[in-house]
Amino acid sequence: MTINKFNSANLNPGQKVAVKYFIAAMLLFVAQIVFGLIAGAQYLMPELFYNVLDFSVVRMVHINAMIIWMLFGFMGAIYWLVEDEAGRPLVGVFWANLAFWLFSIAVTIVVLVYLFIQIGPGTRETLWLINEGREYIEAPRWADIGIVICVLIFFYNIAATFMKGKWSGISGVLVLDLVALAGLYLAGMWYTPNISMDQYWWWWVIHMWVEATWEVLVGCIMAWGLIKVLGAKRTVVTTWLYIEVALMFGSGILGIGHHYFWIGTPEYWLTIGGFFSALEPVPLVGMVVHAVYDSGKHDFKNNNHPAMAWLIAHAFGNFFGAGVFGFMHTLPQINLYTHGTQWSASHGHFAFFGAYATICIAVFYIAVQKWRGDVYMSGDTKGAWRWKWSCILLNLGVVGMTMALLVSGYDQTFIERAQEGATWGGYFKAQLSTWFQQGMWWRQVFGYVTAAGIVLLVWDLLTIGKNETKEIVEV
Repeated sequence: MTINKFNSANLNPGQKVAVKYFIAAMLLFVAQIVFGLIAGAQYLMPELFYNVLDFSVVRMVHINAMIIWMLFGFMGAIYWLVEDEAGRPLVGVFWANLAFWLFSIAVTIVVLVYLFIQIGPGTRETLWLINEGREYIEAPRWADIGIVICVLIFFYNIAATFMKGKWSGISGVLVLDLVALAGLYLAGMWYTPNISMDQYWWWWVIHMWVEATWEVLVGCIMAWGLIKVLGAKRTVVTTWLYIEVALMFGSGILGIGHHYFWIGTPEYWLTIGGFFSALEPVPLVGMVVHAVYDSGKHDFKNNNHPAMAWLIAHAFGNFFGAGVFGFMHTLPQINLYTHGTQWSASHGHFAFFGAYATICIAVFYIAVQKWRGDVYMSGDTKGAWRWKWSCILLNLGVVGMTMALLVSGYDQTFIERAQEGATWGGYFKAQLSTWFQQGMWWRQVFGYVTAAGIVLLVWDLLTIGKNETKEIVEV
C-alpha cells in the first residue's frame, strides 16, 4: 500500500512559500476560535478573567486574528497559483520568505503586547508601541508600517513574476487589485483630530480594503480554483471576474456610504449607501453556478471533492452572509435602529466566514492534494467523513451563531432603540432581556460546534490522502 507523505519535492518554489503562509493561517484561525469562545463566555459571565484578561482585549485579539489569518491565507493562495498562471518560476523567493518571517514575528509581538500590556496612557508612545485605538485595526503604528512593507514585497513578487511570464485575465485583475490592497491600508494611518473625518478615513480601510479589494482578490482565487478543480472554461470564469470588477466600482466604492450614515457626513450618502451595498457577491455566485452548469458536459467530474464543497460554500456564504444579511440592515431606515447592535455582529460572523474563510479552506485542500503528490481526493476518498463533518460543523456553527445573534439583535433593537429611544437605560434594559440573553447563550453553544468543526478540519488536512493509492481524477 502506498503511503503518500507530504513531500515538498512535489511543489514549485512559489508553492513552498505558500505552505508557510497556510500553516500560519491555520494557527491563527485556531487562535481566533479560542479567543472567540473566551469572549463569548465573558459576555455571559463578566467576572471571567476579571482584572486578568479584559473582554476588550480578548475581543480585539479575536477580531485581529481573523483579519490576519485571512490575509496570510490570501497571500498563500496567490503564491500557490502564481507560477501555474504565469508559466514561470516565482520572482523574489528570498523576499517572499523574508516577508513571511517579518510578518509572523510582528504578529507574535503585537499579540503578546495585547495580552500582557493591554492598554496604554493614550500618548504618542502608546500609538506607536501598544495600540492605535482604532477598532479592527488596533495594531501599533510600527506594525502598520510593517504590514504595508510586507504587502509591497508581495505585490512586487507577484507583479514581477507575471511581467516576466505570461498574462491572463485573472493575472491582470489580480495585479491591479494588489495595488489597491497595499495602497488603501494607508488610509488607516491618516490622522485628523476631527472625529467625523477620522471615521471617514477609518472606514476606507474597514470597507474598501476588506469589502472591495478582498472581494476582487477572492474572485481571482475562485476563478483559478474552478479551473483547477472543476475544469471550468477560462472564458466563463474570466467574464464573471470582469463583471465582479465592474460591480466593485459601483457597489464596492459607492456602497461604502452605508458606513457614513451617522458620522456627520452629508445626507446624500443615505441614498447612495443604501442602494449600492449588496451587489458585490452576485458575480461570484454567477461564476460558480455557470461553471457547475457547464461541468455537466463531463459528468460533473471534479478532482477534489472537499475543495469543491468549500468553493460552493464560499459562493453562497458570500452571497447570503455579505450580500443578503448585509443588505438586511444597511438601508438607512433600518440601520437607524440596528446600527451597533448584535444585528451587526450577526452579519459580521456570517459575512467574514462565508466570504473569506471558506475560500481559504478550499485552497488549503487544493494545496494538500498537490503536496501529497496529486493523490485521489474525489468521491470515495478514504476517511471522507472527516472533511464532510468538518464542513457541516463549521457551517452549522457559524450559521447557528448568526441566527442566535440575530435573535439577540432583534430584541436589542426593539427594546433599546424603538421603545427606549437609544438611551443608556434602554441599553441596559435590553441587555437584561430574556430573549437577548438566550440568544447569547445559543451563540456560545454554536461557538462550541464551530470549534468542533475546526478540530476535525485540522485533523483532516493533516491526514487526507495519506493512505490513498489512486491518482487524481483528470478534468
